Amino acid sequence: MILQGAMTAMITPFRNGQVDFDRLAAHARWQIEQGIDGLVPVGTTGESPTLSHDEHRQVIEAVVNTARQTPGPGGKKVLVIAGSGSNSTSEALALTRHAHKVGADAALLVNPYYNRPTQEGLYRHFMTIADGVAIPQVLYNIPGRTAVMLNADTIARLAQHPNIIGVKEATGSIDMASEVISLTNPDKFSVVSGDDSLTLPLMAVGARGVISVVTNILAGRVKAMVDAAAGGNFTLARKLHYELFPLFSGCLKLATNPIPIKTAMQLLGRDTGELRLPLCELGTAELAKLKKLLTEMKVGA
Repeated sequence: MILQGAMTAMITPFRNGQVDFDRLAAHARWQIEQGIDGLVPVGTTGESPTLSHDEHRQVIEAVVNTARQTPGPGGKKVLVIAGSGSNSTSEALALTRHAHKVGADAALLVNPYYNRPTQEGLYRHFMTIADGVAIPQVLYNIPGRTAVMLNADTIARLAQHPNIIGVKEATGSIDMASEVISLTNPDKFSVVSGDDSLTLPLMAVGARGVISVVTNILAGRVKAMVDAAAGGNFTLARKLHYELFPLFSGCLKLATNPIPIKTAMQLLGRDTGELRLPLCELGTAELAKLKKLLTEMKVGA
């Protein structure tokens, strides 16, 4: 399995405090119809910290089942990469086993957060899961959320395991991505962007795509940019990048993800916009900026 293309870090829809599974399935179908390459439920954008374990499992199963029943354009199979990371190795192992059992194509494993392990601890954590579950696994390096970074040489060690196929690069550093790419085998290990605004720069140095937040509302347009870059047409890719950049950049500056993207979906009539505490709605000034941004970019027009 080669990790590549435009993949969506899916929101988890809520209604009256509960997961809205009908809306979740409808959102997954819309993504597939737009030609997205992969669906990534229960990550940061999916508010995984406030889902119960039962909800976590149910969301993954629902997305897997919807993807099975909904072929993409031309009959394309859309991958499901299930978020199954934890700061507890035993818990991450159990969640990853569940994802494999219900038919996910791969698992996304975030750096263990809060307990701040050493590089050797990180290595042993991910190797325990890779040895324990025969499913392709994607590392998720996001120190801004976890307070710990997987160093490039640790990623290179982990990349030697046949079950570890890539990393979602969300350190914000092109140097970091370049170092990882230089230390790993590009035929067996992929770097994909975890920041929409850095997707094109990272692809210019060898990344293979993005796990995107903005695709929740603009799946087709982001995919067009990724496809252009993957095909070597950087003139077109750059044009699309600058068309999308105000939303890439502006959306995430308004508040913590996924507050802005869920609010945008609410404004477009595609979600309730409901969040779980401690996340809460945008303030009045930020909401006005988001409305202006969506209008100027003709999103939903």
